[in-house]
Amino acid sequence: MIPSDIISKKRDGILLSKDEIKWFISSYLEDKVSDAQMASLLMAIYFKGLNKRELYAFTETMINSGSTINFKDSDFFVADKHSTGGIGDKTSLILVPILASLNIKVPMIAGRGLAFTGGTIDKLESIPGFNTNQSLKSFKKIILKNNSSIISQSNEICPADKKIYRLRDLTGTIPSLPVICSSIMSKKISEGINGLVLDIKIGNGAFLKTIDEGRNLAKLMKDVGNSFKVKTDIIFSSMDQPLGDYAGLFCEIQEAIKTLSNDGPSDLKELTLILGAKILIQAGKAKNLDEGIKLQEQVLRSGSALKRFNKLVKLQKGTIDNYTEINRPKYQKFIFTDKSGIINKFNTERIGWALVELGCGYKYTDSILDYTAGIQFINKIGDNVINGEKLFRVFNSNKKRLEEACLLLKSSCYIDNKVPSFKLILDEH
Repeated sequence: MIPSDIISKKRDGILLSKDEIKWFISSYLEDKVSDAQMASLLMAIYFKGLNKRELYAFTETMINSGSTINFKDSDFFVADKHSTGGIGDKTSLILVPILASLNIKVPMIAGRGLAFTGGTIDKLESIPGFNTNQSLKSFKKIILKNNSSIISQSNEICPADKKIYRLRDLTGTIPSLPVICSSIMSKKISEGINGLVLDIKIGNGAFLKTIDEGRNLAKLMKDVGNSFKVKTDIIFSSMDQPLGDYAGLFCEIQEAIKTLSNDGPSDLKELTLILGAKILIQAGKAKNLDEGIKLQEQVLRSGSALKRFNKLVKLQKGTIDNYTEINRPKYQKFIFTDKSGIINKFNTERIGWALVELGCGYKYTDSILDYTAGIQFINKIGDNVINGEKLFRVFNSNKKRLEEACLLLKSSCYIDNKVPSFKLILDEH
């Protein structure tokens, strides 16, 4: 087969065969197909899409490019959660230990930051010593000890997706719905799960700006989940403002610990518990959302979820003793409101790019992250503010980058006298 012929077919809207898709991805993994050729195919898919048969073939090839995990020797329900990416989204850090406390096994393979959105793995690696690079044998061993583990994608699980993942970030093809679907679902199916809940982010701080785009992706994911016999539920949540009170790296670990101590922001807790309730219903542990939420609230109050998180960190060689003293920033600056009124909306994507500028994301392929960096959201949508009031606290350990990030943030908040109609949970599927 010839790479340019396959690229040309997809460019012209001609359906690709399973063999063509398998050959192209396998050849890319073996360095026979170049980055430029794969980028061209990704761009062609971005514009022409994949039909159902092509999508299954694409996903199956990703799965078969590496190893899979099997939990058939366990009587526990095995489940996972995935978000399509947002600002301040630390729900995985909270949900995983909650579900583990309720005897759900959670083998989570998480990602790094993409474009303006944060990554769970980057946040976990801000914990001194925390090892996200586990072999599948070690990964499963940790799960059997603590019902959960969170690792980065290795060369064992979906290595083809791992290689394509970074290329998407560099070539403007992140928003491609079929590629998003195959990337997420291939990793999740490889984990050997029975159930999955997906948090599809919608709004100006998400890759998907409208609910219609989200529903199109949800349909693709449901179809793939059903074809691989994975129970799949979907929540659509708003990313028209950051989630929680902080966004960044280690500051999000601190907020997750606070939430696991039953003292976190209401929006973060609400979304986390709704996602968890969906899993508990799938597992037969709850009859409805209310019952699922109550079960999770019990393990938050009892402290068992926090203990599971602490054990997960310890098993993966991390240290969070005296966590309030870890990764303290050298510099901070406040952004103030420039008028009085009601906060009506944020340009959340701009906030995401400000976080990248601060050192929380990958501005270049060789970017070094600043674990001390982040933003505190002192006021949010619906809050009444007066001219000159503090809006953001911005912090990191690089003064030049701090100043550049603050320039972006100054035009990221809109204040007027209208009462906003913000809704966190937009829909479910």
